[in-house]
Amino acid sequence: MPSLLIADDHPLFRAALKQAAREALDEVELFEAGTLEATLALLEAQPQVDLLLLDLHMPGNHGLAGLAAIRAQFPGVAVVVVSANDDPRVVRRALDHGAAGYLPKSAGLDELRAAITAVLACETWLPPALRASVAHAPSTPEDAALAARLASLSPQQFRVLSLVAEGLLNKQIADRLGVQERTVKAHLTAIFERLGVRNRTQAGVVLRELALPDPARRVTD
Repeated sequence: MPSLLIADDHPLFRAALKQAAREALDEVELFEAGTLEATLALLEAQPQVDLLLLDLHMPGNHGLAGLAAIRAQFPGVAVVVVSANDDPRVVRRALDHGAAGYLPKSAGLDELRAAITAVLACETWLPPALRASVAHAPSTPEDAALAARLASLSPQQFRVLSLVAEGLLNKQIADRLGVQERTVKAHLTAIFERLGVRNRTQAGVVLRELALPDPARRVTD
């Protein structure tokens, strides 16, 4: 029986995704999370999850950083990004960072069902209206290189990097992860080498480069 995790901070949208999943599959195990922290904790506790439907802008997530974290820490989980942002360049970046599909929040139930079915069949899925424009949005060398560098990190190294980006000191990171401070220092040495950076500031900038503006928060005239 497939297992799906729906990660979105809007209860009504989670309900729509649950309905689509139940209609697309005869049997399905469903989980829900409303923050990136809860998503990571649930993936840790439920290793059987096959597919994650991930909102790019829920609390704790900042654009593509959450996607990168999940792909680094749980590489066996397929991720479909769900976002109000349908810019083809953003879609291309999400695919380059490991998304198996991309679903605009304006999509109807038919597209939701199609996305779930396709990705569980190990296919990449995009809504028909976006396929041509995304195909003409080439990958940037910088993004491809960044994705490769982040993918080289171990799950624990990525956790350390995320906490560095939040501004935590080594002792605080050690306390948060339940390890010794020298272990954090060893992870940082490896992180700096794999990311091609020289210090904590540059390492934190790497993750912040994945930030995206939230279309839902744009102020219109």
